[in-house]
Formats: sequence, C-alpha cells, structure tokens
Amino acid sequence: MRPMKFGMGQALTRVEDHRFITGSGHYATDYHAKGELQAFVLRSPYASATFRMGSLDAARAMPGVAAVITHVDVAHLGDLPCQAPVKNSDGSTPRAPSYPVLPKDRVFHVGEAVAFIVAETLNQARDAAEAIDIKWSAMPVVSEIADARKKGAPLVHEAAPGNVAFDHLMGDKAKTDAVFAKAARVVSLDVVNNRLIANYMETRSIVAEPKKDGKFLITLGSQGSHGLRNTLAKFIFKTDPANFRVVTPDVGGGFGTKTFMYREYPLAVFAAGKLGRPVRWASDRTEHFFACAHGRDNLTRCEMALDERGKFLALRVEIDANMGAYLSQYGPYIPWLGATMLTGVYDIKAGYARVRGLFTNSVPFDAYRGAGRPEAAYMLERFVDYIADEIGMDRIKLRKLNFIKPARMPYKTVTGRVYDTGEFAGHLDRAMEIAEWKGFPARARSARKVGKLRGIGLGVYIEACGGGSPEPAYVSLEKDGTATVRIGTQSNGQGHETAYAQLVSQHLDLPLDKIRVKQGDTNDTPTGLGTGGSRSIPVGGSGVMKAAELLATNLKTLAAEKLEAGIGDLEISGGAVRIAGTDRRITFAEIAALPGAKKDMLSTTAAFAPPEATYPNGTHVCEVEIDPETGETRIVNFVIVDDFGVTLNPILLAGQIHGGAAQGIGQAMIERYVQDENGQILTASFLDYAMPRADDMPSFTFETRNVPSTTNAMGLKGAGEAGTIGAAPAVVNAIVDALRRAKGISHVDMPANAQTIWEVLRSAT
Repeated sequence: MRPMKFGMGQALTRVEDHRFITGSGHYATDYHAKGELQAFVLRSPYASATFRMGSLDAARAMPGVAAVITHVDVAHLGDLPCQAPVKNSDGSTPRAPSYPVLPKDRVFHVGEAVAFIVAETLNQARDAAEAIDIKWSAMPVVSEIADARKKGAPLVHEAAPGNVAFDHLMGDKAKTDAVFAKAARVVSLDVVNNRLIANYMETRSIVAEPKKDGKFLITLGSQGSHGLRNTLAKFIFKTDPANFRVVTPDVGGGFGTKTFMYREYPLAVFAAGKLGRPVRWASDRTEHFFACAHGRDNLTRCEMALDERGKFLALRVEIDANMGAYLSQYGPYIPWLGATMLTGVYDIKAGYARVRGLFTNSVPFDAYRGAGRPEAAYMLERFVDYIADEIGMDRIKLRKLNFIKPARMPYKTVTGRVYDTGEFAGHLDRAMEIAEWKGFPARARSARKVGKLRGIGLGVYIEACGGGSPEPAYVSLEKDGTATVRIGTQSNGQGHETAYAQLVSQHLDLPLDKIRVKQGDTNDTPTGLGTGGSRSIPVGGSGVMKAAELLATNLKTLAAEKLEAGIGDLEISGGAVRIAGTDRRITFAEIAALPGAKKDMLSTTAAFAPPEATYPNGTHVCEVEIDPETGETRIVNFVIVDDFGVTLNPILLAGQIHGGAAQGIGQAMIERYVQDENGQILTASFLDYAMPRADDMPSFTFETRNVPSTTNAMGLKGAGEAGTIGAAPAVVNAIVDALRRAKGISHVDMPANAQTIWEVLRSAT
C-alpha cells in the first residue's frame, strides 16, 4: 500500500477552518426556533442572604410576559448533581448541600439565580424582573478560602462544620512522617494557585423546544451532548433520556467549563414544557462571571524532606481547594486528581497529600483546562526552584539528581500512578539547548546595562490524561463513495473534523473533504462521553482508527468477489480497491452498490478501552525582562519541548500547545480575580478582568521529543491541556529568577502582574 497523503503524521491544515474564517460557522447562539420566547435570569446581589418574594402578579401582568418561574414551580425537580464526590479520610462520603434548580429563600453567592422570567422579548423579560419585589436580609459572608478555614468563621452551610466539604488523605502519612523525622533537611513553602474565569469566545446559551410527542429538542453549546442529556433526564427531570434530543453545533471554546449542568438548562426546558413554546436563554459576558463555574483557587502548603546531597526523600502536601457555594458536577474530583500527580517527574519514595474542599460564598468551582494537573505541576516546579535556592544548589542539577530514570519505567508513584514511559532529562536538555541557556548570563548583563532585569526559568511537568472509559466510534461508507464518522466527543475548536478524517484516511485513502465527521447530536450517536481530559484523540481517535480499519477489511472482502482476487492481493488506493500492481479496480461507490453490500458491511463500530492513562510530559523554558521602575514584564523567549508519544498532525498539535501555553501565561502574570469582603466580584467584565492579548504573547518555539505510549493503541499521549500545565511554573520561575538576582527575592505568587512585581521590588528595597 502506497504512503498515505492524508493519514497519521501529516501536517494538514484544518478542513473546518474555511467556514469559521468566512463567518459561516453555526453556533448555538446563532440558532433560533420559530415562535421562541426569550428568558432572563434574576440574580442575587448578595453573596449570603435570606430572601422573601412579594406578589408576582404585577410582573406576570406586564406586556409580553409569559411566565415568572420561582422555586415553588420547580421544587419537584431534582438537584443539580455532584457526580464526583470525594470520600473523607475515614471512608465516609460527605453529605452535599442541596443544589436546587432555584433556591427557596436562601442564596449563597453573588449572581445566584432566584427567578426565571420568560417573555416575548428580552427587554420585556428584563423589565418584569425589575418589577419583582424581593426583601433581602444579608447574612455573614465567607468569600475566600483563607477566611473559610479560620476558627470560628461563619458557616456557609450548617451541614458542613468548619466549612469543610470533604477531607481526604492520599498516600502513606505514617511512612512519610517517619522519613521526615530522620531527614537531613526540610524545606517548606506556601503556594497560591489563583482563581481563574474560563473566558471562551462564545458564551453559553440554550434553546429548548417542546415537541408534539412530549419530547424536547435542546440546542446548546457543550463539551458533550450525551452527558448533558443524561444528567437532565436522570437526575433532574427523572425521565427517560430518550425524551430529550440534545444537539450541539459548532462551539466557540469550552476549556472544561461547558461540560457541566447549569441552572439555566433545566429552567429553559421546564419553561418550554409549561408554555408549549420554545424558550431561549443566552448569557451576556458579565453574567458569565456570575453563572459559569470558576477554576483553580487553591492554597497549598508543601514540605520536602532531603538528604545531605539534595536527594528528595519524602513530600507532604496540604491542599485547601475552593468549592464555592455548592459542589459542582465534578468539583471535588479536581483537586483530588491533581493530588494523584503529587510527585511529578521525581523519584520520591514517600509522600502524602491532604486534600480539603472548602465551601465559600462564591461561584462554584469545577474543571478548567488541565483540571487539577496545572495546580499540581505549578506547586511542585515552583517548589523545586525554591528548594534549590534554599539549599544553595543549581536548579538543573537538583532536578537531574531527582528525576525518575528511563530505566525505572514503568514506574509506580506513591499515589499509585504508573508511568509507562518518560525521558525527562532528554527534553530538559533539548529545551535548554534551544533556549541558549548557557548564554543567559551575558544577556542578563546586557539587560542590566539598560536598567532592566532578566530572568530565566523552566518547568518540567508530567500529567495524566487520555484514559477513562471507551469512546465508541462509528464509521460508514456512503452510497457516493464518501465516508462518515459519528462519535460522541465534541470539538470546541480543537480540529476534530480534521483529526478524525486523517485517521479514516489512513485506512481508506480518501482526501479529507470526502470524509464527514458528525458530533453533537444524541440522535446520531447512541453514546458519547464528550470532550475532556485530553481524551478525544487518544481514546476517541483510537476507536475511529479501529473502525476505519474494520471498514477497509470489509471493503476488500466485498471487492474480492467482484475482482475475482484474493483479499491478500488487494490494496486500497484513492477511494477504490484494486489488485496490487494492476489497473483493475473498483471504486468505493461501486462497492456500495454491490448486492452483498449490506449495512453491516458498510458500517463499522469500534472502541478502545484504555488500560491506563497516558502520561505526556515535557519542559517549558521562559526568559523574561522586567522594568523595575514599573514592574512591567515582557517574555522575550519561550521554548517548549514535549513528549506526546506520537504526533497525529503537527499543525493541530502546535495550535493546542500555543493556546494552552497562552492560558498558562495568563494565569501566571495577567489574569487577576478581585472580590470585596462582601463577596462582590469587582472584576466581572473585560474592563476589569485582564485577559491575555496577542501583544502579551511571545513567539513560541515548539518541538516534540516523542517516546510512544505503551498504554495507547496508537502510541499517543493526550495533548490538549499540556501547554497550560507546563507554562505557569516556567513563567513564575523566570520572574522569580530575575527578582532573586536583583533583590534576593525568593518567591512571588500568581498573578505576578506589574503591580505585584513593583510592590515586591519596593518592599525589598
């Protein structure tokens, strides 16, 4: 079989980009149903309060108003579920506070929904909301983790003493403490992982349409239509999922945050059923800050036990993670997942993490790109640099002394992770070579001559992703000789249409424009786990590859009789099956028309069940220049060398890494969430919440140094979140390096923006 022009490893541009750049993409916010009503959510201005609604008659009588829905209307519906609870150390499962579709008389965060108003126009719904009389009684507020964990702090929920949602211990505490007792040296550091808002381009929206058969068509942007359908049906409406058809068209970004169930979804469905008309709700940008899950926000205490040489002996970590006012769908799982990567790339024989989830009067927290692994990697790589400074050892030498060696693979960590491959010193050396690490002192001296401070830093990371349950893929040959892929993942801009088509082309040798990829419609695909955990290509793609391979075999079987040849003599080439070395061929369209070409021969299904996660790893090197007069920091060089096992498409891969690194840089030095003592969000718009801009970004140098995964069918390691995981520690380590050289400053927390750096420098002076 001749080499594939469109298959694995080819640097092909994205087939979906034409419609995006020409403005012909179709998003949930573009969708409108005939006769639709518009919905508006009335939200709490208080972070903690009781409330009592007066008569709703005046609001309901206003022009165009179809319904004013409050708790009494939806009290029969189930709560928004937490589907990933974390057990306490004693094995008990914490009792999650009720997370109702609408609260009865108590709110726990600013922006909490209290009423859902439906009218002919959005302005009419807004006017009616203003006419609703609510009596508020403010209650004590605990909006930050540091306040929530103080002795005697006001309780967010009476059912959670000390504001503790769960208290989980991972690892061997007794063994670890024994090692610490005998260690030559112990170093400790407190680390802040700051709160972030996942600002995708397309805000959330939903259109819920009731059908004559009592079922619903639901159109919304998501990271998996099947998951939202099942949660709506099983947990909230307690009905057969077949009663809901959920359709997700193009999606303008997700980053984890579009995975979850939000109150507006069941409210829109309920209102549509009640009124017998489609109901549409769409978030504006400021509303997004109050109504979508937040990310990160951990306070971490880390301690390392070392021997006389600087060898890491044991690590203990205490993580306090903000859960917000309620337990979101996967909220507790996020810090737990991060803690499983406690020891990173280092050979540490003992360790444990105590992970506590704490309730606060703030928006609930859940997965944001990387989901716990960025928090773990940042903590550890910031800590390793700090340790090197404390013990007076070169930071590269310290890392290499403690790296897990390739000969130790597979390597089981103290938290039970099993790394299958990894050559950490290899990509560290390559990244330093590209970044001209050895030439940095000269560049630093040149910068000082013009009054600037230079710093260089790095982060060496490993993460776990691309595992979990199988993702079935369905590949079929159409009558016209084209192919169709149906799969339950969901592109949010990653390029799935191109990636999956390349995998099909690997076996069918069709150009990408002859392969259609369908996602997002629960009527098209029986099951689907959606997109998250960097699993679409490693898991879903492996299913696509297997299904395409099965289809290729079926096509050869059908062609063999027609061509009067043995299957072993046939090859697939250019959308046809031919006898190798001859011009005798039969096209796919002709095969599809053969009498024996039944559905079971033209449609195949396959799934790959990962035996373990994949473990992508790599090194980010960042060099910065700081103006000490203003604190302004400029990234002058950024090098990334990653191990992703196998590269499917270098262009798609680079896009994922560049985008992920941009978000890591945003957290490290730009994005600053601010709220006051009453829980009021002071950075709830792009005028106040600083989003990374193009001129904040460096020109990335990116390459791979791949070692194929042994736990993935194609040797792939997930890549969607890796850029975010590696970037933040490299940036902050570079900033601290510059500050250490100038003023002996050994640590600064994120976001290390101009104001923070200026204040740190002034304090040091």
